[in-house]
Amino acid sequence: MKNQVQLITYVDRLGGGDVRTLQQLLRGPLQGLFGGVHLLPFYFPIDGSDAGFDPIDHTRVDPRLGAWSDIADLTGDVEVMADVIVNHMSSDSPQFKDFSAHGSASTYDGLFLTLDRVFPQGATEEALLKVYRPRPGLPLTYAVLANGEKRILWTTFTSKQVDIDVTHPLGQDYLSGILRSLSEAGIRMVRLDAVGYAIKKAGDSCFMMPETFAFIDRFAAEAKALGIEVLVEIHSYYRKQIEIAARVDWVYDFALPPLALHALMTGRSDALKQWIAVRPTNALTVLDTHDGIGIIDIGADAADRAGSPGLVPPAELDALVEWMHDNSAGQSRQATGAAASNLDLYQVNCTFYDALGRDDEAYLAARALQFFLPGVPQVYYVGLLAGHNDMALLARSGVGRDINRHHYTEAEIDAQLQRPVVQRLCELIRLRNSHPAFNGRFELLTGEAHELKLRWSDGEHWAELHLDLRAREHRIAHSEAELAAA
Repeated sequence: MKNQVQLITYVDRLGGGDVRTLQQLLRGPLQGLFGGVHLLPFYFPIDGSDAGFDPIDHTRVDPRLGAWSDIADLTGDVEVMADVIVNHMSSDSPQFKDFSAHGSASTYDGLFLTLDRVFPQGATEEALLKVYRPRPGLPLTYAVLANGEKRILWTTFTSKQVDIDVTHPLGQDYLSGILRSLSEAGIRMVRLDAVGYAIKKAGDSCFMMPETFAFIDRFAAEAKALGIEVLVEIHSYYRKQIEIAARVDWVYDFALPPLALHALMTGRSDALKQWIAVRPTNALTVLDTHDGIGIIDIGADAADRAGSPGLVPPAELDALVEWMHDNSAGQSRQATGAAASNLDLYQVNCTFYDALGRDDEAYLAARALQFFLPGVPQVYYVGLLAGHNDMALLARSGVGRDINRHHYTEAEIDAQLQRPVVQRLCELIRLRNSHPAFNGRFELLTGEAHELKLRWSDGEHWAELHLDLRAREHRIAHSEAELAAA
């Protein structure tokens, strides 16, 4: 993967078009900004119950966006990452419809997980309560199949997203077919969506168990044989993230967004410095994604009854959430928790810009921090344009995360790119992409409690970031160097 900033975007929400329209944006107004692009699900259909994360056909590009040939053309311009939704598929998929029509006689009977498949001896209350769940309730859906059979389906996320058995030959063939389709289109990196929940085991948490790591190892080896790197997406206790990073190509630094906000709220660098000292460097650094701002990633270990402490104490974590709600004038409160459907217990739904109260200097300081930490930075399309909360979309859909999933027209993009905060962000991106110091050695320098000083050096080249957290400002100094386009 290139050591340059990547863009994360939906194909149809940045410019309102298809793959070719996005390619034209990258060749035009956004030229030279990104070495890679993470295309959020572009499979058929893009407008299911979970914005493409519930594919009916994972090996088919939604025709409204284009075809595999268009994806292949895009890979000729930039590195492309795609999602592999390993845990589930849509209840509208041909495979599930066949299972519903024929039940246990279906060719696909072994593909879908039911309660009795996971608990063949029956499930006790204690065993069910032990299952880790990212949302309220049990991961189960009572269903009457088309043939009249009554089944209890395993559904980690929504009733429309039916979990598959990734250890069954049918599940293995299904996932292998997805990898082949992506490889043939020139995609060289995949993100494993919801992989932490992929393995189910009676009497265990069914989340990031040794068997889950073994599955990730097998899948990553298969991907590597096709020339594909693997990014594992996990929201979890920060020490678990360190453990995961030691076994995979790439992880997300999901602790960074709330820690950056916490530092700017308190004017203190202690929690950030603690994380910088131990964080994995094979990380994609983010401040925002298509999901919310994670809280679990810096809190105490929810799975540990002994209460292993987090990077931020509970009272300050609660204050951070309230600070974001206040900064967004209460808009994030309307989109978070029980206030919105499709909720996650561990995330605040809000654009990062609004979480900072639309403070340009604080926003750019957070982006500079992101770009100066070891790893490869990713910038979400709404964050690229310092976007505001989309309350109209939230009102229409009732889905909390839609507050940060605005549909930008080409005219809107042109207008937003003229804003000073966006232009300064683009300058930061170009510096991060091009200055040779970022290929060298990273140092965390000493400073006062309200300061953070980061330095990169490579031979005669160097770049230094000084953050004043109390003032919510940053300063960058660097050696002279010829800066090339991405």
